[in-house]
Amino acid sequence: MQILAVDIGGSHVKVLLSGQTEPRRIDSGPDMNAAAMVAGVKGLTSDWPYDAVAMGYPGQVVHNMPAHEPVNLGPGWIGFDYAAAFGKPVRIINDAAMQALGSYEGGRMLFLGFGTGLGSAMIIDGEVEAMELGHLPWKKGKTYEDYVGQRGLERLGKKRWREEVQKVIDTFRTALQPEYIILGGGNAKLLKDLPPDARLGDNANAFIGGFRLWEPETTATDGSAAPKRPKKTASSD
Repeated sequence: MQILAVDIGGSHVKVLLSGQTEPRRIDSGPDMNAAAMVAGVKGLTSDWPYDAVAMGYPGQVVHNMPAHEPVNLGPGWIGFDYAAAFGKPVRIINDAAMQALGSYEGGRMLFLGFGTGLGSAMIIDGEVEAMELGHLPWKKGKTYEDYVGQRGLERLGKKRWREEVQKVIDTFRTALQPEYIILGGGNAKLLKDLPPDARLGDNANAFIGGFRLWEPETTATDGSAAPKRPKKTASSD
């Protein structure tokens, strides 16, 4: 089965077909709605035949549908019929959870994505849970995302932004007790002196996560939890 993975971000929508190696992308931004996204993706992929779509959405997902409008895109995402628009079956997951799923190597993993906003997800023994940690209050009446998302980087500058990122990592590590932390998103490459339990992810892992959404659950040959598509939870499917 050929899967089209669609990674929707605040600045770009990126797509990759299973079996291909070069992603394609279009600009997104505050005026993009769901219909425009689908039209843009279909235009990008007119020469890519696919059987199903895996979509990473920048917000909460409940029962395979967006639960609220995205912060950094236009309105019109809730209640949209994605399967009808694509003409294919569609599985939708939070975008951070999709990249987390593609980065997962077993055990208890925290994923933090530093891009336009702050994405977050945990996977524990193969089950993924998307979280909206970036929109929680942090300090001075602002959220975590206000400090370590793109707006925070532009306001604080790289040095102070890195300091805030380290504080955020320490806070979430204490609260969630992961065995390891994956740092993804477009701005993760700006980080230096990573903690010993943290490593940089790869944005391309979002596509791997999308492909895994359509794989049957599996078990590793050594008996440990293997990367697998998440079971149905309130925030993933």
